[in-house]
Amino acid sequence: MPIPEARISPANVRVAILVSRFNEAITEGLLAGATTTLAEAGVAAANIRVEVVPGAVELPLAAAAVIRASRPDAVIALGAVVRGETDHYEHVARMAADGIMRVSLDFGVPVAFGVLTCATEELARARSSADHANKGREAALAALEMVELLRRTGPSS
Repeated sequence: MPIPEARISPANVRVAILVSRFNEAITEGLLAGATTTLAEAGVAAANIRVEVVPGAVELPLAAAAVIRASRPDAVIALGAVVRGETDHYEHVARMAADGIMRVSLDFGVPVAFGVLTCATEELARARSSADHANKGREAALAALEMVELLRRTGPSS
């Protein structure tokens, strides 16, 4: 299905990007993908707020705090959870995903899920590389599309 053409002026869209410090070598690539995509779409640099959080588990609380403080049109949550030798990976990934969804629904603000949940570091690096496979890029595009949809369908709660 082709992506519908945006009907909003991206220059007026305010976006908060939350990026996890944990697995920084990977999340830096996600952040670069997201910020480049927003800039290419026409989002003004002054309308992009970047905050760093310790890890993926902290993304939901940070998203709620940023929404309360500055009411962005969208939030992009970026992180990387890589499977290790224990089941800790599954708990972290679930907590991040559930929390991000809860914040989005509770506040009526799109919180794009840009948290990689990969079996290996190699897979995570591939998904944070500087090409069209970059999941930070995909999260930024999803955020912009959701802002357009919400503006078209009426005020959020």
